[in-house]
Amino acid sequence: MSDSSSADASTFKRSWRKWVAGGILLVFFGILMREVINPYRNKRFEKVPHGGHVHYVPKDKNPDAPIGRFPTQKPDEDQRITPNGKVVPRRRPGASP
Repeated sequence: MSDSSSADASTFKRSWRKWVAGGILLVFFGILMREVINPYRNKRFEKVPHGGHVHYVPKDKNPDAPIGRFPTQKPDEDQRITPNGKVVPRRRPGASP
């Protein structure tokens, strides 16, 4: 009788470990997919690796603009990056264009 109870206990331990490992993997891939689907979450721009450096690219990037046009230094808080890669002063709310 002790053989069947020890077999049940080892099966339960393996099953529990599988559920924990599956849960950890699910959380990991959920976080990864969240970043892949929305890389700009609460950010003005994204860092794009390019060789030994990065370029800062805005969310509304012109798809025809080459990555080399975009700045390699992070813009200041009072600056923004245009869809074509220029760094310009940021518009203030309520200011006329």
